This record gives sequence, structure tokens and C-alpha cells, in this order.
Amino acid sequence: MSHDNVTMEALETRYAMIEGHRIAYKEMGEGQPLLLIHGIPTNKLMWRDVMPELARHYRVIAPDMLNYGESDMPVDADVSINAQTRIFIKLMDALGVASADVVSHDIGGGIGQLMAVNHPERVRRQVLIDSVCFDSWPIPEFKQLLEPGVEEATSVEEFISTMRGFMPSGVHDPAVATEEMVERYVSQWNSEQGKAAFFRNMRRLNKEYTQAIAGELKNIEIDTLVLWGDKDNFQKPDYAPMLTDAIPGAELIWVKDAGHWVTDEKPQDTVRYILDFLAR
Repeated sequence: MSHDNVTMEALETRYAMIEGHRIAYKEMGEGQPLLLIHGIPTNKLMWRDVMPELARHYRVIAPDMLNYGESDMPVDADVSINAQTRIFIKLMDALGVASADVVSHDIGGGIGQLMAVNHPERVRRQVLIDSVCFDSWPIPEFKQLLEPGVEEATSVEEFISTMRGFMPSGVHDPAVATEEMVERYVSQWNSEQGKAAFFRNMRRLNKEYTQAIAGELKNIEIDTLVLWGDKDNFQKPDYAPMLTDAIPGAELIWVKDAGHWVTDEKPQDTVRYILDFLAR
């Protein structure tokens, strides 16, 4: 089945009930499973420009984390990367996926590291893209939103305006941050429910989770590619070699002239590096 003309948006969204919540995902292609894990404040559509190409070779599954995108936004659930990791393992169970290649970005990369350390039998190979690691997060831009009283004092309109202003600093070439790209990620938060979900997500941005496993990265026996935009303003390039050095045999590839949103800015390069790595 050819997916050359199928856009990710055109794919039906599917849902799996995990721990009583609907987890949304899109699936394309067949063969060896490939799990794509987004970060904050994005959603599964960050993979839109790489998923069809990956799906020519793999069964690609791109979920929304709990509290993101089209997944449920419950007011009281744990949405830390520890909890999201547990949910994604159960999602794999629900979809009959014993093990997958895992490609992850941003805090999704924190989930990727937790999977590799705590569930190594579920991960065949991994690609960590501009990933949170060690104490690299939360970024200062989000910390200021967590000051006491900010959430209550900020209207949905003010918050969305802030988010629209924030997204373009994640690319190197300003032309990439089109209104369409920004809305793809910001629109999920553009309601009272969405704003509340975003602040809940931010309150669970905690470097303790990645620091807790930092010492165990050296025990990872999974083939690892670290992919990093060399102009990333959010997950600083200094962290890329640190993460690479911490994981035995890991390889680092720089995505040239790319900021944090590498799949939007350099989709062809990103997909080529991923496929070359997985083809080995």
C-alpha cells in the first residue's frame, strides 16, 4: 500500500482506552513498528512531514500524550513523563506491539530514555531528537509561566498570544514558523480546558525524572542515534554530546541550520537520518 499521497491529517484518528482515558493516535504503514513520541507544546502532528516517508518502510504509530492533542485532558491525572511512559507501554500492549523502534523529541525524548532504561525489551532501537536530558529542562520560557498566580491572571487570549509568540523561537529560519505551523500546535490549548491542560502539563515538567536515570544511561544496550538541531534555542546543543557520551555506542548527528522544531524545519534531513540509522 502506497502512502506517498496520504497526508497525516487525512488519516483517521484512532483511540485506545488506557487507564480509563482515550489516547489518540494515527497509524500508517506496515511491518516493524515505529513509535513516534512528540514533546511539549506540540502533538502528534509534529511528525506530519516525516511520517508518510517512514511509513513506506515501517508500521508507524504516532500518539498524542495524555493531556495533549486529541487525547483526553482529565483534570486530575498524572501527566509526568513517568506516567506518560507507563501509558505508552500500555498503548503498545493494546496495539499488539511487543517491541518498537522509538523516535522521540523534546520531553518525548525523556519518555524514550525512561523506556530504554526501564523497559529495554520493548525498544529495538532509538532516536532521541533535541531531547530533554539530565537537568536541561524545564526551559526558562516555561518556568516564568509557573510563577504563582500567573495561570489565574492570564486569560486564554493572552496565553494563546504568548504561545504564538513563543513558537517561532524554536526555528532557525523565521520563514518556517508559518501561521499554519504555529496554529497546528497552539490550537489544542485555545480554550479554558486547553489552557488548564497546558498548565497541568507544565507543572509536571520536572528534571528529577531524567536526573533519576542519568546514572543508568550507561547500561543501555539499545542502538541509539542522537539527532540535534545545531541552532536549538530550547534544548541547548551543549547537551547533545553529553547525552551521546552517556549512552554506550550512541552516535550524534547534527541537523544543520535547524532549531528545536527540526521536523518542521528540516523534515527531509530528519527522515533521511532516521531511515539511514534504522536501515543498518
